[in-house]
Amino acid sequence: MDHAAMRKQRVWNWRGTVSNRATIGFGTLSLVGPEGWGPPRDPAEAIRVLRVADELGVCVIDTAEAYGPELAEELVAKALWPYDDVFIATKGGVERSTIAEWRLDGHPASLRASCERSLRRLRVETIDLYQLHMPDPTVPLEVSLGCLTEMQTEGKIRWIGVCNVNRAQLAIASSVCELSSVQNGFNLFDQQAEDILRECEGLEIPFLAWFPLGGGRLSTMGGVLERVARRHGVPVSVIALAWILATSKVAVPIPGTSNANHLRDDFEAERVLLSSDEVRALTRFGNHVSRIRR
Repeated sequence: MDHAAMRKQRVWNWRGTVSNRATIGFGTLSLVGPEGWGPPRDPAEAIRVLRVADELGVCVIDTAEAYGPELAEELVAKALWPYDDVFIATKGGVERSTIAEWRLDGHPASLRASCERSLRRLRVETIDLYQLHMPDPTVPLEVSLGCLTEMQTEGKIRWIGVCNVNRAQLAIASSVCELSSVQNGFNLFDQQAEDILRECEGLEIPFLAWFPLGGGRLSTMGGVLERVARRHGVPVSVIALAWILATSKVAVPIPGTSNANHLRDDFEAERVLLSSDEVRALTRFGNHVSRIRR
């Protein structure tokens, strides 16, 4: 199947409200301060980036209580409320009191309080997609997700997702609740989550790929990546995103940036259709670079 046809066949169980939008999302971690801590250097530009993301038609705006903390959600509401057809995803289960601390807390009382705070900051009665930011090893996963299921029944959450899970945790999650998404790190040079991506294909749910550009080191890679980029007349970052889109009909890269022009560049990946040979060559190249790094 060619990749243009595959893109048209994307079936995601929460895409009904955003069916005419893009196959790329937007992550908001980069909108706040360094390492996701503190306010943005340029609040006006952060607002502009979010509005450009909406204009470009991103399929999901991904945020979290831990980003800022709290500040990314506030920026989303300030820029985009009342949202219209924008699909908003946020996360709970991580608490931060310093820039270096990302403390896991999957206890039901904490998750419920976090969700209530997100509802207020986002100015909504129901959160489109609420994700467990990371499984808490001190709390059984089924207990944490049971709380999210209760809040879904109460109408506070429309869809439930999980982040940063392994295959065993994904199996538990999909047995406990009607799972609607998985979010793990995935990019050309870190394909370790491919097994999770394939599981998502079987479940027919979106796989949200965070860190899809590998931290901005792409321009130094050269090789096949640079040759494919030249062939298509686009930056290497665009090819890296197009590769993720080409790997699976459920793959959703969620790049983040604090610069509206960079976001527009990222969206060039929407029009790039890689050949099967290019996808295979890029996959081999990415794995080769990854082995060298290790």
